[in-house]
Amino acid sequence: MAYAIIKTGGKQYRVSEGQHLDVEKLELAVGDQTTLNEVLFYSDGSAANIGDPMIEGASVTASVIDQFRDKKVTAFKLKRRKGYHKTKGHRRHLTRLRIDSISA
Repeated sequence: MAYAIIKTGGKQYRVSEGQHLDVEKLELAVGDQTTLNEVLFYSDGSAANIGDPMIEGASVTASVIDQFRDKKVTAFKLKRRKGYHKTKGHRRHLTRLRIDSISA
């Protein structure tokens, strides 16, 4: 089975065709297609192609399925015996992608 390791949003992901993937928000509308060109590694099951740092001419095509916000994350700070505590939270904006094709 072919797979690739791509880089987007400062993170690296292992992807294969047909997979759904949640990444940092991309400024695209639902239904749009995008091409991710930062491919670090590609394997077709028998041979592997390692980039230095990227593979020239390799790309991953993906379709945008959804734009959404992740679950709430709570950050709690406490200094014991001082009466100090602070609660802060946030929700990340994410984009859900469906990997359509990998070309190396």
